[in-house]
Amino acid sequence: MLTKTKILTGFKLEGIDGVMGAVKEFYFDDKHWTIRYLVADTGNWLRGRQVLISPHALVEVNKEKQNITVNLTKKQIEDSPSLNSDKPISRQFEETYYGYYKWPMYWGYPYLVCDPVKVRDSARIEKEKDCHLRSTDEVDGYRIQAADGEIGHVEDFIIDDETWAIRYLIIDARNFWSGKKVLVSPKWIERVSWSESKVFVNLSRETIKQSPEYTEESLLTRDYEDRLHRHYNRQGYWADEPVTKEHSP
Repeated sequence: MLTKTKILTGFKLEGIDGVMGAVKEFYFDDKHWTIRYLVADTGNWLRGRQVLISPHALVEVNKEKQNITVNLTKKQIEDSPSLNSDKPISRQFEETYYGYYKWPMYWGYPYLVCDPVKVRDSARIEKEKDCHLRSTDEVDGYRIQAADGEIGHVEDFIIDDETWAIRYLIIDARNFWSGKKVLVSPKWIERVSWSESKVFVNLSRETIKQSPEYTEESLLTRDYEDRLHRHYNRQGYWADEPVTKEHSP
């Protein structure tokens, strides 16, 4: 099901032995545009540390109850590798984190099974081990640069709460086109300038302006998505799915 991240923010995290907090924000990797962690606001419990929950532990998103079921106990989280709230998430921390929970790492095992010749290139290995995690809160507000000028800014993200992939960025373009909002897929992004807080898409302003308008989440049906992708002459991400699913709220 497709859902906006701002809708999920604040949802209670229901663990095996009770509520362990609420969703504060999300971390995604800037290569695959997939959510890698939910950041939990635990209140006075575990104050001073970031509590990260991988999608591996997520069981179900319940919009009616506004909670997310987590297959972990409070004790498991309390004993998990600690990360100070003011520290970035390093690849070294992630390796320790995934090792603690015995989950497969989302980047595979390139540092455990690798070519001995390549290992000698220490600079390349260190570069590969850099972490590329971004906060949805951080990218919220980034400006969108089309091929021929700006069109607006990132207002929110639409994610698939089954695969936790980011399917679309919601672009608020009302300063350029009165009241209009549009969707842009991460697959259509040419590059992101993190230093400039700007997202570049190789599409003209007019092409984006003429795309199917995004107004309410009720428009997030497969029919709407199909029209959106046909407008840009792009293949839908669902093309390889065995069964077409309706992605309405």
